[in-house]
Amino acid sequence: MSRIGKEPVKLADGVTAVVEGQKVTVKGKLGELSYTMHDGITAKVEDGAVKVACVDDATLGNFHGLARALIHNMVVGVSEGYKKQLSIEGTGFKAVLKGSELALSLGFASPKIYVVPEGLKVTVENDGLQVTVSGVSKELVGEAAARIRSFYPAEPYKGKGIKYVGEHIRRKQGKKVA
Repeated sequence: MSRIGKEPVKLADGVTAVVEGQKVTVKGKLGELSYTMHDGITAKVEDGAVKVACVDDATLGNFHGLARALIHNMVVGVSEGYKKQLSIEGTGFKAVLKGSELALSLGFASPKIYVVPEGLKVTVENDGLQVTVSGVSKELVGEAAARIRSFYPAEPYKGKGIKYVGEHIRRKQGKKVA
C-alpha cells in the first residue's frame, strides 16, 4: 500500500471537492480544476477530506500515490495558487509583455516569442529582468516556466541566460591563457 496514497487530503477553507466516478473536481476561490483517475483508483469525500483508495495495490500502487498527490496539488492550487519566478541575466537581455505574448530579447537576431497559455498570468518586473509565472495548476505553471527558461538556459561560464530565482548555477573556470 502506498504510504503517500493512504493519507487523506485535507480541504482548505472555502474549497469543495466533488467525486463523480473516476473524475475529481475541486473548486476554490481562485478557480476550478479536475482530474480523471486511473481505473482501479477510487476517491470519496469524508469529514472535510478526500480519501483515495486502491483496489489492487500490487499492480496499481504507483497510481494510488500519484492520484493523492495530484488531488493535493489541485487543492493547494485553487486555495493559494502556484508561482515560479525567473531571473534574466546578461547584457541587453530583457523581457517585454505584449498582451498575451512574452517577447524575450536574448541576444539573438530577433526576439523569442512565448504565447502565454489560457489560465496563466505572466508578469514582468524589475525593468524586464524578472518574469513571474502564476496560476492555479502546478503542472501548467511549471511547464510554462520551463519553456521560457529553455529559450536560453543560464550557461556556466558567465552565468548569463534565464534561471529560476534561487537556482544555483555551477560556474566553470574557462580557458587559461598561457
